[in-house]
Amino acid sequence: MMKFRENEDAVSPVIGVILMVAITVILAAVIAAFVFGMAGNIETTKFVAATATQEGNNTIFITYQGGPDAADVSYLRITAPNGTVFNTTDEKGNLGLFGSLGKAPSVGASMTLKARTNNEWNGSDHVVVTAYFKDGSAQVILDTYV
Repeated sequence: MMKFRENEDAVSPVIGVILMVAITVILAAVIAAFVFGMAGNIETTKFVAATATQEGNNTIFITYQGGPDAADVSYLRITAPNGTVFNTTDEKGNLGLFGSLGKAPSVGASMTLKARTNNEWNGSDHVVVTAYFKDGSAQVILDTYV
């Protein structure tokens, strides 16, 4: 009786070459992405904070806490519960809130929002504080119900 032998010697080198080509193509794509700046459009998160507390039904206190990126803040925009928008400075550098003239508020500065009528804001009032930075970016630093 005659035995036939299967020859599997060539399978392993072919698979090895295919794997090497695949790894080379993937590595070239990753390097090209960095060289041509495809990964350079990612914005970094800035770190600044503000807090809000409510006293009674018609007074909200906003306090700017600052943070590592406080020096990069141009101004803050505060949206009160009734939709009124306040800027710490206007675009012309006029006197804004927090007593700043064309500058960002100092760390620890406070602002009081008062309702026009009694009980206009009565619990669970939505306050949003957005920081605008010198590089032109903006980031919400407080979005809360007080």
